[in-house]
Amino acid sequence: MNNTLLDLKEISYINNHNLILKKINLKIKEGDKIALIGKSGAGKTTLISILNGTIKPTSGEIKFFNTKFDNLKINQQRRITTIWQDLRLIEELSAEQNVNCGLLGRESLIFAFKNLINLCSFKKAHDYMEVCCLKKSVFSKTIKQISGGQKQRVAIARSLIQESDILIADEPFNNLDPKLSRYIKNLLLNLDYKNELKIPKTTFISLHRIDLLDGFNRVIGIKGGEILFNIERIKLRKDHLNEIY
Repeated sequence: MNNTLLDLKEISYINNHNLILKKINLKIKEGDKIALIGKSGAGKTTLISILNGTIKPTSGEIKFFNTKFDNLKINQQRRITTIWQDLRLIEELSAEQNVNCGLLGRESLIFAFKNLINLCSFKKAHDYMEVCCLKKSVFSKTIKQISGGQKQRVAIARSLIQESDILIADEPFNNLDPKLSRYIKNLLLNLDYKNELKIPKTTFISLHRIDLLDGFNRVIGIKGGEILFNIERIKLRKDHLNEIY
């Protein structure tokens, strides 16, 4: 049985005549916990944007469940969710409204309207906010009123509430202290997590903190838009890190 979720073949991306990604070949299988590491400007964010279909590669082919991205139906596209580095929260809405926005792709326009005017239920949103260590006092505050670390966790809760098959995250531990970073990492990797809430089984996370690599089963190193290594985490050595940093 082929359990490949995402399959990239010879992916290249050019922007303003600059080669950002060069002939990327990558398979992400169900249950993978992948860390993407590399310097700023190495191509990590661009690769994430191609993985979730936000931008199209200049050349090459990308498939999700053996279907070309361009041919995916809306319900198939919803099986991928992303935590963006810039968070993409709506500052005028409350934290709980922002989390509920993660459900908009599955709900009706009536739900969207009720969410906008604060009439819909926030129970599910609150469940995911609590598991992301957000206190009840934060729920009804607008994004403008909360701290950077709280915003980070609102964005994470908004992604988790979508209950997707694969979670793609771009530096999701920014603005979090070391203890919270490790907790959120273990949550996203679904490590020893016992709860009725659904956490994606497959994760692809870009990060710059090498101390957070435990728990991942694969590490991909990228430099200058090229994948230099794609190995099991237990095989990662200092010379691998020296190669990309």
